[in-house]
Amino acid sequence: MTILHTLGFPRIGAHRELKFALERHWRGEISADELESVGRALRARHWALQRKAGLAFVSVGDFAFYDHMANHIQLLGCEPARFGFSSQEAPLARYFTLARGVAAENGAPDSGRPALEMTKWFDTNYHYLVPEFGPETEFHLGSERLFAEVEEARALGYPVKAVLVGPLTFLWLGKSRVPGHDRLALLERLLPVYGQILARLGQLGVEWVQIDEPILGLDLPADWRVACEGAYNRLAASPVKLLLATYFSPLEDNLQLACQLPVAGLHVDGVRAPRELAAIADWLPAHKQLSVGIIDGRNIWRTDLNAALEVLRPLAAQRPLWIAPSCSLLHVPFSLEEETALAPDIRSWLAFATEKLEELGLLQQALDGNPAQVAAALEANRQAIAGRRASPRVHDPRVAARLAGLPADADRRASPYARRQHLQGQRFALPLFPTTSIGSFPQTPEIRAARAALRRGTLDQGAYAQQMRAEITRVIRVQEELDLDVLVHGEAERNDMVEYFGEQLAGFAFTANGWVQSYGSRCVKPPIIYGDVSRPGPMTVTWSRYAQSLTDRPVKGMLTGPITILQWSFVRDDQPRSDTALQIALAIRDEVADLEAAGIAMIQIDEPALREGLPLRRQAWKPYLAWATRAFRVAASGVADQTQIHTHMCYAEFNDILPEIAALDADVITIETSRSGMELLRGFGEFRYPNEIGPGVYDIHSPRVPAVAEMVRLLEKAAAVIPPERLWVNPDCGLKTRAWPETTAALRHMVAAAKTLRAAA
Repeated sequence: MTILHTLGFPRIGAHRELKFALERHWRGEISADELESVGRALRARHWALQRKAGLAFVSVGDFAFYDHMANHIQLLGCEPARFGFSSQEAPLARYFTLARGVAAENGAPDSGRPALEMTKWFDTNYHYLVPEFGPETEFHLGSERLFAEVEEARALGYPVKAVLVGPLTFLWLGKSRVPGHDRLALLERLLPVYGQILARLGQLGVEWVQIDEPILGLDLPADWRVACEGAYNRLAASPVKLLLATYFSPLEDNLQLACQLPVAGLHVDGVRAPRELAAIADWLPAHKQLSVGIIDGRNIWRTDLNAALEVLRPLAAQRPLWIAPSCSLLHVPFSLEEETALAPDIRSWLAFATEKLEELGLLQQALDGNPAQVAAALEANRQAIAGRRASPRVHDPRVAARLAGLPADADRRASPYARRQHLQGQRFALPLFPTTSIGSFPQTPEIRAARAALRRGTLDQGAYAQQMRAEITRVIRVQEELDLDVLVHGEAERNDMVEYFGEQLAGFAFTANGWVQSYGSRCVKPPIIYGDVSRPGPMTVTWSRYAQSLTDRPVKGMLTGPITILQWSFVRDDQPRSDTALQIALAIRDEVADLEAAGIAMIQIDEPALREGLPLRRQAWKPYLAWATRAFRVAASGVADQTQIHTHMCYAEFNDILPEIAALDADVITIETSRSGMELLRGFGEFRYPNEIGPGVYDIHSPRVPAVAEMVRLLEKAAAVIPPERLWVNPDCGLKTRAWPETTAALRHMVAAAKTLRAAA
């Protein structure tokens, strides 16, 4: 009999209940106990959905108030000593301190507690908190939360599959604060704690534990491969059955290792690695359980159930199967139920988390039951898949013709950077260490209310535009008062840096409630790219032209780059992603040209997702980087030498792709560096990055306002590796999620820090 399960389920709730409860708790409006009550209600609701869909177990351990890696930092008792937690501090309060930091006291530079670093979870747009390790790091069983949640589920009568991040993956995804320290050396200290956790789960009646080791899809060094075998030999004595879960990538050279580890079962990603399924079935011993991730947990397209059955039937004829989504459903929206505004044909092409569970049920019935019972559903599925492939909505011959006629030099600026820098220096005459922000300013309740009223039709376009112009005026005046050198219009009119552009491009569809967690309470609503992309008309010119009319200082035009729009959308899967990226690049190129014609002299094209799109296997890096960097250059290269192109990247490891970042040929790049203490900047200095660079001097994902002296120290570290004449001063990222008081305080400190360095130069 085929068994159904899921590796994880969205945490935020059908209507983002978790987001709103978290933010109320952080504002002091609800207590920790009230927040915990919201968590219990969500878990119970989600477990009930899983059982209703026919899943054999409910997954316990996938829920987190902020991030599952933060959960494991507490579970494994390795909260960094630098936080100085006392035994009197409640676990939940400590947890949020890890995630959000604590503000400095009275501006003292060495007080407060900066949050843990945050970076992308493999090649997704989900951000995890990075564990910190050193030679002194010890582990112990530090939290009861997982066990309490298991007891919750069992009290509700549900069979439980517990979910853990595996020990190798936990160490791999962490960072060592001491240069030269080997994280793998900590494995011997860590494994006994995993043994204790598994023993406790066994005592609670848990039969299966899903232990996630997605790093088996990476190019692992030999010592990590050897350590993996030794670790699971140690854990094999535990009283529970281990389901080793891999996802996001083929196993390739780790396939034999994964199949031979002493675990009771293996889950593999049948969406990202379909060609490996036959080999895995051959290598995996018959007594081990095979779980196939046949439903795409990363995208929102309806599964081709008939094609999936062609894959599953031969495997099911050989051995009992578990079937599941390819990975946790954390990466897709909750349900299609409320998406009544979507065009019926487009809606018929989609499946969100709850619909993916229903798809699992249909596959199970087709494999185990009477095929006639599901024949109608399978035929409807076939027709929906065929209808999407043939739809005139999808294919635009005008876009194909433009791509075919694209000149070979469309991705090259007219002059090299040195010539452009000279001309731009004459045009702008900026001081040393010029100051700017990344783009967005706080989105107040009034701004959001105006946008909502416009959507409902209770506010007309004229009144809305008047409110937005008033906000832009205010933002410009605030920046002038703060004495920033290069201004932005604040993006009050934008709901999201990707959704805003997608709403104005052909080939995109939008949901009403398709929210996905990015980190903590931060949720995004990715657009759906279902067809060929083009730009019907200007998207940002009116707002940028108005902002520039208010000031003599340069105001940057703000755009989102083609790779970020691609990565942060749900992308059509019927053509290569490179083709879709180039279509978006041409649309952005048109917008850049219109901004320049409107007198905007600096244009920022943000690409925070460039590194995120990098394939997990190095052998696939070169072709990806070739088409991704070309797409950016196509978007940016149609301007005169005197027009300055900026880009922004954040929350990723960039040092391994520095030649490709340089190949973007942006005049100025701004990057996130404050949480790492400018560590990321070292690589730019060693590489001798040739263009101008703005390392972030404070973390905008924390309410903490660093002191001037702290920012000065960071800038001094930056100036030690990057020539001061090429350094800009800016926050880590946009300020949309922050409140105005902390924003103005932090920017005031930032400007003062820049002036301190100018005076010392």
